Amino acid sequence: MGTSLLNNVFLTKKPIFRSYILPSHSIRIMTNSTQDIICAISSPPGVGAIALIRLSGENCISLVNGVFSKEILHAKGYSIHFGNIIKNDQTLDEVLVTIFRNPHSFTGEESVEIACHGSIFIQQEIISLLIDNGARMSEPGEFSKRAFYNGKMDLTQTEAIADLIHSESEGAHKLAMQQMKGGISKELHSLREELIKFAALVELELDFAEEDVEFADRIQLIELVKNVLSKVNRLKDSFQLGSAIKGGVNVAIVGKPNAGKSSWLNALSNDEVAIVSDIAGTTRDKIEVPLLLEGIKFRFIDTAGLRETEDIIEGMGVVKAKEVISKAGMVVYMFDIAEIGHHYLDDAITYVKELNTSAEILLLANKVDTAKESLGFYGLEYGHYSNLHLVSSLQSESIEFIKKEIVRLFHQNQKQTGDIIVTNARHYEALKNASVDLEKSLLGLENNLSGDFVAMDIRQVIHHLGSITGEITQDNLLGHIFKNFCIGK
Repeated sequence: MGTSLLNNVFLTKKPIFRSYILPSHSIRIMTNSTQDIICAISSPPGVGAIALIRLSGENCISLVNGVFSKEILHAKGYSIHFGNIIKNDQTLDEVLVTIFRNPHSFTGEESVEIACHGSIFIQQEIISLLIDNGARMSEPGEFSKRAFYNGKMDLTQTEAIADLIHSESEGAHKLAMQQMKGGISKELHSLREELIKFAALVELELDFAEEDVEFADRIQLIELVKNVLSKVNRLKDSFQLGSAIKGGVNVAIVGKPNAGKSSWLNALSNDEVAIVSDIAGTTRDKIEVPLLLEGIKFRFIDTAGLRETEDIIEGMGVVKAKEVISKAGMVVYMFDIAEIGHHYLDDAITYVKELNTSAEILLLANKVDTAKESLGFYGLEYGHYSNLHLVSSLQSESIEFIKKEIVRLFHQNQKQTGDIIVTNARHYEALKNASVDLEKSLLGLENNLSGDFVAMDIRQVIHHLGSITGEITQDNLLGHIFKNFCIGK
């Protein structure tokens, strides 16, 4: 679309030889504050068989060469050397030293990795030796920050490193790997390029306003903004799912007292985590059990039975149950098949949707083992409900089926969001702001607003999208992002 828009440029009698530059705030800051040699222990703290110490910065190979028993000053990149670390003419440890020549390293700088034995004493002695010879301890995330400064990866990719390190499930791992490979970056770069062409055309018109020249077809511009807005909103709306995958999907188990919620929590976790009793209102607080199903982390949360009560403690439990429903990614509404008719169930579904409009609702008609003779009747009565299943926590086939059904509903929801899923709250905030400014620019175009106002909104959108990848950034933002990284990464 960008090419067709540029083809609509009206050429005046005088040839136009002018360069249009984006505002200064849209230029990515690429200044590194230091060229120091940094070092850190990159392996987990504590005693292990092997520990890894990293260095990065100009002349770090020379520094290590001065404390290593073998000559590595002219060693090739990606080469590994066995030898001794020497301190005060004494062997400190036998190590493997790996050489990385710039720009072919994680940071884009000259780098060295020392694999030593995992003794805490040895690790600290080697770090002390490196510092005595000119290195300094790295700050949290400084290796990743240097990779960003040196153009080895953009900001979304560096943030994905932290997500990858902390991923607790296959789903979280896949999303982090997708982001590390530049999944969201490619999408945002494409959108940003379209908007930059748009801004250039609109601002070109402003410079020739007195000559009444139109450089861009308004109808095409409106279609362009609508297309970008649709894609931005799809990415923004995927955050709820992405956040759930990253941290775990909250599954609220709710229903009337004595519906069998606690029994199902025990059955799903294969453990006696909740007290089961025939006395209604046994569960007063929420009970949470994490469970991995087909690589996805789910948090099953048993709640107090939903009913009006004069018991103060039970009432507090009901309030907590409502809060759990409002924050759940999925709600399992359970009822005793022999006690509840479809009129009550209609009201219950409405009640859940009022608390949470986006959560998938799975309906479980429980305790079928006590109502076998009437299953045909119950099947007809509840047959018009989607996602409703007749089950029993005492039947292993019911337990396995419900586990698969929960995973199916999760993946069904995932397909609706598209291939790229946003997991980072900072990205979500920027996309939300971009959506607001796109709406403003669309309204301006549709109402023939002056081009300078429309261009202002589009410049803001370009700024928001660029802030996600780091094409537009500030030092205080980088400090906030990298301060939570591991030292050594």
